[in-house]
Formats: sequence, C-alpha cells, structure tokens
Amino acid sequence: MSLAPRAVLVHRRTEYEELLARHGTHGQAAFLLSRRGRSIDEVVHRHERTRQALREVAAAVPLTWRSSSVERADLDRFPFAPEDVVVVVGQDGLVANTAKYLRGQPVVGIDTDPGRNPGVLVRHRCADTAALLRAAIAAGSRAEELTMVEAVADDTQRLLALNEIYLGSPGHQTARYRLGGDGDQGPEEAQASSGVLVGTGTGATGWLRSLWLERGSSAGLPSPCERRLLWFVREAWPSPATGTTRVAGELGQGQGLRLTVESDRIVVFGDGMEGDALELTWGQSVRLGIAGTSLRLVT
Repeated sequence: MSLAPRAVLVHRRTEYEELLARHGTHGQAAFLLSRRGRSIDEVVHRHERTRQALREVAAAVPLTWRSSSVERADLDRFPFAPEDVVVVVGQDGLVANTAKYLRGQPVVGIDTDPGRNPGVLVRHRCADTAALLRAAIAAGSRAEELTMVEAVADDTQRLLALNEIYLGSPGHQTARYRLGGDGDQGPEEAQASSGVLVGTGTGATGWLRSLWLERGSSAGLPSPCERRLLWFVREAWPSPATGTTRVAGELGQGQGLRLTVESDRIVVFGDGMEGDALELTWGQSVRLGIAGTSLRLVT
C-alpha cells in the first residue's frame, strides 16, 4: 500500500524568538532594544504574523495527508521522503536553504510577510495552500524546474545549492588552489584569491549579480530555469607563482570547473549555509557543474 502524501512545513525562528534565546525574557529584550532607540513591538508583530501563517498553513493540509514540520537549523538532519510535498513558510532565502536537501520533491513557497519579502520563490499566500497542495500531487501539475549547481569532491562528498556555491578559505582569507575546466588544454592555473563563486539563474539577483556587475561581464545572466552557470574568481592575486588569466566563465550542460586544493583547508558551502560545508584539504579536488537535480517549484 502506497503511503499518503506528507506535507513538510519548513520554517525558521523569528527575530523575536532569537531575541528571547539571546536575552532570556521579553522584558530584558525590550529594555535592551529601547536603549538602542528601537521598539520591540514591531518585532513581536512580525512574530505573531509568522506564527499565525504557520497555523493557517498547517490547518490547510488535507485530513488524509500526513504532516510534519522542521526548523531551518535542523534541515541537515531531517529525513525527507520521496512522497513529501515541501511547504516553505517564510522568506525567499528559506527556499534556497531547503533546496539542497531535496531530490525532486515539489516545493510550495508561502510568503508570511508580503511587501517585505521580494516574493521571488515564496510567491503564494496562506489562503492558497490547500489548492497548491492538491496541485502538487496532481498529474501534469505545473512546476518550474529551477537549475541547481553541484560540487562533487574526489572523495565522493557532494553539495547542492540553488543560488550559488562558494569555495575558499574558512576564514575568508587567501585560498591557494589550481583551477581548470573539463577538456582544457594545458595545465590548471595556480591561483591565490579570496575564493571562487559559481552561481545559477536563481542566484542572479544576489551575490552572483554583484560580481557580474563589478566585472562588467559581457556574459548574459542566466534565467532561473536555464541550464547554464556563471563563475567568478574573487580578487585573484598575480604573483610569480600565481596567475589571473582564468577569473570568469560560464558552464553549460555537461561542462565542469575543477579546483585542486593547495591550501591547508578549503571549505565549500552553498547558499550562505557555512555550518553545512564540505571541507577539503591539500591535494583534494572538486568539480563544479550543473546538478542533475532541479528544484521543482510549484506555480
């Protein structure tokens, strides 16, 4: 007998919950904010709005479905299943944080604070939840297949990201490595830089775009569903032992960028989640390219 679908509600701690965790009580948090000329009232209001949104979304899950919830900090330990429909309740960034742990499950983005969030990935309101859940499991349902980037190390470690993957020193200091692409003629180039960024079309509104603008790149930014990536080396340093001829490029389907570590340690993390990073040591290599998995965003 096949299992009933499971709605997995993904959320994160609110600013108010973080303040309570840091300061212990509402009164203490309010006092400290008031000393900085700020009021806690707005933070409490956003907290209550978010909690109400979570209650509304949970109530919209069909009675015949199973349901569960997971907080952002626990995503790396949560056992997602193939029959899950993932409902991200919060900001656009929370969809990206969740994407790396999925393998094709449909995702519904619910915006808890319309007007404050851009709504690029969390496009829907709480009232739409029931209809979206039904659509997510219907045959021929509409979903955008958003391109993701992956890093695969020579020891089989693998990392996925929706926006971008960063490779560099764990302290954001100078990283040393060799860089080359699949099928490149000649040896890899030795480089010293503050890291390498490989981004997707979804990430083209954020960190990737800032590098693209800074370089005045002639390469067009990819669209979210386009099977194309852009990559940039940050602040490459020329020296007698390191070069700067390979500092930007693009990757199409089947193409890869390979980095071989020549530092004590390099970290590889996706979408800003430094706490869930791959760690590579001297001599290890990692290949970056378009992931075989896409994010299925229900429209």
